[in-house]
Amino acid sequence: RGRMSAVASRSAVVPAGTSRGVRRDGRFGRAARHAPATSRVSRRARFVAGAAADVELPEKQEAIDDAGVKPGSLTRAVMALEDDSAEAMFECILDWATETKNMELYEAQEEAIMELVEGNSVLLTTPTGSGKTLVATAAIAAATARGDAAWYTAPLKALVTEKFFQLVNEFGAKNVGLLTGDASVNPTAPILCCTAEVLANASLRRGRELDCGLVVADEFHFYTDPDRGWAWQVPLVEIPDAQFLLMSATFGDTSKFVKLLSANAAGRDVAVVGGGDRPVPLTYEYRTTTLLESVKALLDTERAPVYIVNFTQKTANERAQDLCSTLALTKEEKRALNDELGAFKFDTPVGNELKRYISHGVGVHHAGLLPKYRLLVEKLAGKGLLKAICGTDTLGVGVNVPIRSVLFTQLCKFDGNKTRLLTTREFQQIAGRAGRRGFDDEGFVWCQAPPHVVENLRNEQKAAEAAAKGGKGKKFKKASPPDKGFVMWNEDTFRKGETGAPETLDSSFEVTHGMILAVLSRRGDGKRGMYDLLRKNHEPKIRQRKHQKRAISMYRSLRDAGIVQEAGAMETSGRTVTLGFDLSDRFDLTQPLSLFAVEFLPTLLKLHGEDHASRSKGRDEAYALDVLSTLESVLDTPAAVVNAQVSRLKRRKMARMKDDGVEFDDRIAVLDEMEAPAPLREALESHYEHFRRAHPYVGNETVKPKAVAREMYELGFDFNKYVVHHALNRSEGVVLRYLTDAYKSLVQNVPANLKSDAVEDLEAWLGETIRQVDSSLIDEWEALKDPVAASRAKDMEEAAEIKAAAEKDARVAFSSGRAFRVMVRNAAFRWVQLLAEGDEEDMAELASYPPARDRARPWTVDEMYELIDPFWRSGHASIAVDREARSPEYFSLDDVSDAQNWKVTQRLVDPAGDLDWVVEGEVDVAASEAEGRAVLRLCAIRSEGGIDQDADDAAAAPDFSDVPDEDDLWAAYEEEEASQEEEEEEEEEEE
Repeated sequence: RGRMSAVASRSAVVPAGTSRGVRRDGRFGRAARHAPATSRVSRRARFVAGAAADVELPEKQEAIDDAGVKPGSLTRAVMALEDDSAEAMFECILDWATETKNMELYEAQEEAIMELVEGNSVLLTTPTGSGKTLVATAAIAAATARGDAAWYTAPLKALVTEKFFQLVNEFGAKNVGLLTGDASVNPTAPILCCTAEVLANASLRRGRELDCGLVVADEFHFYTDPDRGWAWQVPLVEIPDAQFLLMSATFGDTSKFVKLLSANAAGRDVAVVGGGDRPVPLTYEYRTTTLLESVKALLDTERAPVYIVNFTQKTANERAQDLCSTLALTKEEKRALNDELGAFKFDTPVGNELKRYISHGVGVHHAGLLPKYRLLVEKLAGKGLLKAICGTDTLGVGVNVPIRSVLFTQLCKFDGNKTRLLTTREFQQIAGRAGRRGFDDEGFVWCQAPPHVVENLRNEQKAAEAAAKGGKGKKFKKASPPDKGFVMWNEDTFRKGETGAPETLDSSFEVTHGMILAVLSRRGDGKRGMYDLLRKNHEPKIRQRKHQKRAISMYRSLRDAGIVQEAGAMETSGRTVTLGFDLSDRFDLTQPLSLFAVEFLPTLLKLHGEDHASRSKGRDEAYALDVLSTLESVLDTPAAVVNAQVSRLKRRKMARMKDDGVEFDDRIAVLDEMEAPAPLREALESHYEHFRRAHPYVGNETVKPKAVAREMYELGFDFNKYVVHHALNRSEGVVLRYLTDAYKSLVQNVPANLKSDAVEDLEAWLGETIRQVDSSLIDEWEALKDPVAASRAKDMEEAAEIKAAAEKDARVAFSSGRAFRVMVRNAAFRWVQLLAEGDEEDMAELASYPPARDRARPWTVDEMYELIDPFWRSGHASIAVDREARSPEYFSLDDVSDAQNWKVTQRLVDPAGDLDWVVEGEVDVAASEAEGRAVLRLCAIRSEGGIDQDADDAAAAPDFSDVPDEDDLWAAYEEEEASQEEEEEEEEEEE
């Protein structure tokens, strides 16, 4: 075709002193230098075997089948090549695109692919929807054919997951892995999809030794993000020999990156490929109608689906609610929607609300939703079954929702510090999602004028119409803009976003404990590696010096804490610095104050006892909960959850004070002082003051005591109950992410010597709770996997584990029996807490538990009071709910007598220590497996010290006609006493 030579002259930036010549044998000189010195057969073996060097190489055709590669895939085409030349690879990719995918490539795509197969780095700056994903796929195919490992990075876990599934389709499930920090699938595969932070941390730990021949960095404009930009920068510094494909539709000025890559890449050329028109042109329009009128106008002109851009989760939900009153599906549309939904379970508190939205053709998409719900909305939109989607600006970071129209509700947003106008880059990233290639011929970007402007224009129009008819126009008061959370925008703002150039990508680099530990853990001179990173990052010199001072301070604190130890002369391992702390293999100081948590944890041993084995079970559980509270204190605070905790506490306190006759002003004063639960606050804050003085670099960071995961454990709740308890229906995603962070911290940041049995129980419980909420990732992966390939992968331990886990329905089985028993014990102790509180609300919750199987009707609140009243009448002053009362010693579980109905007994602890009352129940094992939580039946609340007439009457009303009444019992007692006295007198006489 001759395209290679034609494209070679366009847009490539060639460093001085280098040439582009092609050797006569077809091998590009630079590509040959960077490729491993191995035969094509061995390179194919590495690809097929998933990087397992000891796997025996099968025959060629058998190897392709074993990899699970689909017919017609690019992988199969590339692996069938007999010619190793870059020209042959280029032609193979073009043939695959045109003949298999039925796609004619754009000039920019051809140019980028040519540069990549030659082995050059590429900055791809083409518009959104111009086929960057295809270029990335071609780059990965070329890299793996050369024997190089390929890493695909993206900013969002949802986007990483989406690309993972696409690459599995193209390269086979055995050859693609996933690493997001939360999930790990096939981590030894030659192609890895991961978040930018995962690759950044890997490059920090390994440097140039990292097995990485190609880096595909999607959404590269995140390089300038103040919180996460470091992760896009670090690989450029630490693995400069790799080939880079940096992609962004809003790159801006690229000269800086051409210079950086050219200087670092040891002879690898750098090409900038951009320009060109959008494949799907966009039409922009500024609207002065109401939002509902604009949506209706788009739908009436067949411009659906419409993505309505909001900047808070709350407004996204509210807009979806509003649209449900105006949108309706036809019978055919409803039938198609129901067929697609199938047996999908909307089984969390927000599920019914989301299901109602979807039944009207309206989707919701934001971070407050669980991943499975977001994935469902994306799938339905992809099949054209939704008319509108109300979401946040997550659309701007590459989530693949095919959208024809984007409707901005406003052009200002709160960025965490202040409300400001959208930047040109932010506007163009979101607007660029309209009109997707293969779906539309034209895309539409509309923007609403501020609501008060629309209202004023309407009133002015009405006044003008009245005046035109000869009447007297009615005067109206002009509406004003909101006082808070608002920055004025107009049509000029909109047009600037449409035509303006994206802002320059500035460096955003930050030194953290985790970064230092990662570099120091390398083989060789870790301190030299850290020095090079501090010197070669992309920061201005003045900021580099600040980072260097901060890094020195951090290093000294790590050394003083014993976490790192200087080895002096080189050890046999080659390290000059070693980790001197008993840390987990996955130890990770991810949070700014994680080091504080590590330092504080040993102090808990003084409180609870040094020896784990010698502690009572109750004290060990208290120790485990304090470990969890310590870790929670350094996690970011989930504001929605903490605010809900305070709100609930205030509501219940207000009701009690009102019943007690407390004056209104006094009640308000008490409520103003109330805060969310904060275990260990005094100890944590006191210790932190010493920590701050010893570690001045922490700056304004502060410890944040809270109890979210701990509260959920202590209340005995599963995920759904906890969400309902605090009315967090619209923040399920927030709760799940926080619990996941707490679990990761529990697994990673607690040294092995501090993990007792109770800590491991807590870890198992939290991990299982999270898994039962949403395991859509592993299910989706298994659905894509070739069953034959799965069966042949049994010799790979990771694949076998994944297969075993995926064969179980996530809502049908528990992966950890240990965790399930903890769930059961927590649920049983919840009964104790409710009885101890004793308010009507508590008794209503207690009565909501299903009764024993042989009881025909459910419990009532009155029956709950009747069951526990004899306990109070017998003189007990209270029911303990402290750590001793929680002890497993007062809980028994019989899981042997009946495999499907385990017997549960929870003893009530009273101040006198009588321990004569119990709560009895059953674990419905089948229901528990089906619902993914511990399902308990409440059977009885009774005294074990003797027959209690009132309690037994209330519980089961048995026949006590053969039991003597109180007078008969008393007469019998007196007769026995008299008889005993006579016997004693006779004995005395005999003596």
